Amino acid sequence: MDRIGQQAEKILCYSFLPADGVERLIRLRSRVRQRLQENAEVVGTDETFFEDERHDDLIHDLFTERSGILDDPEDDEVDLSSLAYQIWKNAGDAQPSLKKTIPDLSNVVFSTKSLSAVSARAAGAAGVAPATGAMVYVRTADGNDALAWVDEAGRTVTESQHEILRAAACEPDTPALLRLPNHHALVEGAVKGIQTEHAATGGQLGRPSSARRRAYERLKNYAAQVKGTLFDIKPLHQVLDAIYEQPLTESARDLLNRELRSGISDEKLADLILSLHEEDRLCLPKDETRTREPHIICSLGIRHA
Repeated sequence: MDRIGQQAEKILCYSFLPADGVERLIRLRSRVRQRLQENAEVVGTDETFFEDERHDDLIHDLFTERSGILDDPEDDEVDLSSLAYQIWKNAGDAQPSLKKTIPDLSNVVFSTKSLSAVSARAAGAAGVAPATGAMVYVRTADGNDALAWVDEAGRTVTESQHEILRAAACEPDTPALLRLPNHHALVEGAVKGIQTEHAATGGQLGRPSSARRRAYERLKNYAAQVKGTLFDIKPLHQVLDAIYEQPLTESARDLLNRELRSGISDEKLADLILSLHEEDRLCLPKDETRTREPHIICSLGIRHA
């Protein structure tokens, strides 16, 4: 352990896990558990870092400094866009008429379902306690997709995009209920929350799982790798600036999502992005961006039946 200006040759660090009686008084484990959950939300990840049932073992491992505890976990969870695409594909395969019905729906469409239907889906979900309120799907002014779920008091139920998507799941025979009296007010508050969170964590590039951010990070790393070589060309850096400054077009976002899901290499990804840029199909024009506002794609109310 090194500290700037430290003169001592040895530094002794002590940590302990309190006995159950002491734990009830100082709530150390529960506070560490809460900090882990808050950390997962603040850094902008779409998933909680650790499943609830593993918290106690994890806290013990942190205190005992088990080897490898700070290593990056294996990414066994599918990314959000892939999950949403698979849901859409499964629905279309099971009921082909949806392939026309859903795209024909206008923006701001809304419905409401029973809390009991959410509870059945979300039971056991990490850190999620289903609550009445509203879910909303928004496309931000920067062209990024975001989900939010607030309770009837306007408080965030969860920031996990995966859990919101799963909790919103409906079967073909799920009955639609009358909307909550304050449904639109809850949606308005959720949209404002998305805008605030978007500016604080994701920024204009969007969440870590967004096509725009993933493409930007991949291209930035590739540019660093080829710096000083024949592949270090001016258009490469111009494209990086364009992606950072302007939202992707819808067609570019869909195409990049598909290619990223397929495991495209950095070199081929760079070629694809350069090609889209040359054809003016990569980013929205600046004039169009200035007039863009967040768009509510749809919302789902949650209430008692």
